[in-house]
Amino acid sequence: MNIHAVREQFPILHQEVNGHSLVYLDSAASSQKPRSVIDAVKRYYELDNANVHRGVHTLGSRATDAYEGARAKVASFLNAETPEQIIFTRGTTTALNLVASSYARETCGEGDEIVITQMEHHSNLIPWQQVAKATGATLKYIPLQPDGTITLEDAEATITPKTKVVAMTYVSNVLGTVNPIKEVAAIAHRNGAVMVVDGAQSTPHKRVDVQELGADFYAFSGHKMCGPTGIGALYGKKELLNKMEPIEFGGEMIDFVELYESTWKEIPYRFEGGTPLIAGAVGLGAAIDFLESIGMDEIDRHERHLAAYAYDKLSAVEGIEIYGPKTGRVGLITFNLEDVHPHDVATVLDSKGIAIRAGHHCCQPLMRWLNVSATARASFYLYNTEEDVDALVNGLIQTKEFFGHAIG
Repeated sequence: MNIHAVREQFPILHQEVNGHSLVYLDSAASSQKPRSVIDAVKRYYELDNANVHRGVHTLGSRATDAYEGARAKVASFLNAETPEQIIFTRGTTTALNLVASSYARETCGEGDEIVITQMEHHSNLIPWQQVAKATGATLKYIPLQPDGTITLEDAEATITPKTKVVAMTYVSNVLGTVNPIKEVAAIAHRNGAVMVVDGAQSTPHKRVDVQELGADFYAFSGHKMCGPTGIGALYGKKELLNKMEPIEFGGEMIDFVELYESTWKEIPYRFEGGTPLIAGAVGLGAAIDFLESIGMDEIDRHERHLAAYAYDKLSAVEGIEIYGPKTGRVGLITFNLEDVHPHDVATVLDSKGIAIRAGHHCCQPLMRWLNVSATARASFYLYNTEEDVDALVNGLIQTKEFFGHAIG
């Protein structure tokens, strides 16, 4: 992978922030967009803008072809069996809430169990809290090891024949942990449960095969993988999707409407009521084209190299505590600088043009497990370099010196 050729395709990276060249290290929150994605969305609005599945005119046909073409690209990208198993949503949050509201609330009852982990993003935690409250099911947690990983032995002990749903992030947005989804899915299936996978942090960074993983549902967002904001998708096994009722009602999700009764279209359209996210889907399709032109394995190798490089560099700085496993992590490093609040760290780094994330990362239970109120996080993507990591390390050393003098 020619990193400099890749960077040239991202217009936003070629600017100064606070008098310094931008070093963008917050891709786990939202990635930047290549020119091809920006142009695809622009071209849709300039040439093909029309509603889909409705008009018989040329623009409507072109828009429909682009929208359904993007669905086919997503299906291929995830190795889904058919495009009909891909439901376009606003993102991972909407997709997970759809599964919780439409599938789990109808499946779970008193005495049933829902199993998750403490490393879950709120989007894969709160919906299951609500299902448990609504149905009387019990919410259970697979315990975390001291390095922020889980063991299959603990998964076996936590998942029982009473378990109806196992919901787990493929990659932790705080710890960088890569969870053994395939093995946990096998345990879930042996106990008669379905496997729900939060793919927000995995889909942009590594090759995903939902069939090999054994995922019954898989959710992800486009904006973290070079696509537009406001678009994502849910993959589901056809037999499960066909049993689910829509949770939004309106235009284009219906088959027949009578005065007192209505029937629904087949999947996926019954879950896409109203005017869908057409431009977003077009942009997501372009993002998939872009990522595949580079190669997901290449992207994965590049980010793992940066993560290892950053781990070693940051570990050498006295007073920095790094969270999560040393090996087997994806391209992000979550840390704290001793005696300095993460927001102060992020503010000082921003003054040097370095963008990182600071806060609880929508993982408050995990923060409590780590015994901190917040952390700083630097996350890497295909356009980042070792020089970006060096800039981060130098910025942290200067931050440490600044606050050391201020405290002294």
